[in-house]
Amino acid sequence: MPKPVFITLVGLGLIIIAAAAALFPSPVFGVPARGRTDGGATEAGQKIYMGACAACHGPDGKGVSQSLVGFTQPIRDFTDCRSTVREPESDWAAVVKFGGPARGFSELMPAFGGALSPEDLAAVVSYLRTFCPDRAWPRGELNLPRAQFTEKAFPEDEAVLTSAVDTTGHGMITNAIVYEQRFGARNQVELAVPFGWRRAPDATGTLAWSSNLGDASLGLKRLLYHNYERGSIFSATAEIIVPTGDEAQGFGKGTFVFEPFVSFGQLFAADLFLQAQAGLEIPFRSSKAENEGYFRLALGKSFDTGRFGRTWSPMVELLGVRELTAGAKLDLDIVPEFQVTLSKRKHIRANVGIRLPVNNTAGRSAQVVFYLIWDWFDGTLFEGW
Repeated sequence: MPKPVFITLVGLGLIIIAAAAALFPSPVFGVPARGRTDGGATEAGQKIYMGACAACHGPDGKGVSQSLVGFTQPIRDFTDCRSTVREPESDWAAVVKFGGPARGFSELMPAFGGALSPEDLAAVVSYLRTFCPDRAWPRGELNLPRAQFTEKAFPEDEAVLTSAVDTTGHGMITNAIVYEQRFGARNQVELAVPFGWRRAPDATGTLAWSSNLGDASLGLKRLLYHNYERGSIFSATAEIIVPTGDEAQGFGKGTFVFEPFVSFGQLFAADLFLQAQAGLEIPFRSSKAENEGYFRLALGKSFDTGRFGRTWSPMVELLGVRELTAGAKLDLDIVPEFQVTLSKRKHIRANVGIRLPVNNTAGRSAQVVFYLIWDWFDGTLFEGW
C-alpha cells in the first residue's frame, strides 16, 4: 500500500467515526435522560437542595463556614469546576443516596436513602451540576475507561504503571511510569518513562537478564470538542520521544521522534463505548527509523456490581501499524482485556489483557499486558477504600 494511500485511509477512518457519532440523536449512551436538566427538573432539584443540603453546602454551593457547621471536615465547593465536573452522575448519586462512605468520603455526609425517590435523586444531582457555569469543562461521563494502548481523549490527572511480558522468546518485560496532569479545562501534559528487562545471550553465549531505560516521551494534549448530550469527545496531542533507551538492546530507536495524533471517544446506549486514535511517528534521523502511521480502536462496555458498586469494563482493541515505505506491511494485533475499579472512590483501577499478533507473526510475540491507574486528584493511594 503506497504511503499517501495509507495516511489517507487512517485519517478518513477517524473522520468517518467522528461524523457518524455526530449524527446520533441525543441521548445515545448509558446516562439516562435525567442527566440533562429542563426548567422543571432544575426547579425541583433546587427545592430539594435548599431543604436538605444548603445547611452545610450553602445556598451558593461554596460550603458553609466550618465555625457555623461545627466540624473541621472540609466541605466541597461545588462551584470549583476542577473537582465537580469531572465526576460522573453515578458518583454524585451514590454519595447522596448512601452517604459519604459509599465513595470513601467522610461519614459526616449523611445518607438520604429512601427519603428521595429516583426522580428526586436525579433532580438534585442535576441541580448540583449547575453550580459550575463554565461549559468548557467536559463531563465526567466522557472520561471513558482507559484501554491498554488506545489513548483516550479526556484530559486527566493520573499516574499509571504499565507492563508487558513477552510469552515467547528468551524473555522481555517492558514497563512505563506515566504521569498526567491537567491544567485548565482543556489541556493536559504527560510524561512517560519506560524501563524494562531483557534476557539475551551475553558475550559467552549464556542467557542473562539486563535492565535498561526506554525512550522517554513528553506530550501535550488539547481537548478540541466535547458534547455530553451526544456522548462525544475529541482531542489532539503532540509528543516528543527522547532517545534515552539502549538501541542495541531493543529499548529505543536511537533518535528523537515527533508523534502527533488525534483521539476520539463515543458513548452509546447500554454503556457501550468506542475509542479511536490515529497518528504518525516521524523520526528526526531517517537512518535510525522509518516514518510510521498507526491506528488504534477500542470497543467496550461498562457495568456496575449493583447500581453504585464496582465497575467492570471488558474491552477489545484492534491495533494497526505500518512503516511508510514502499512495500512495507501492515501489522495487526488484537487485545482482549478488562478494566476493574479497585477502590470505592474508583480512583484506583487495574486492567489486564493479552496482545495477540493477527498477521506477520514472525518475530512478534504475544504479550500479557497490565496496568494500574491512580487518579491522584481524587485522593491518595490510601484514601477511598
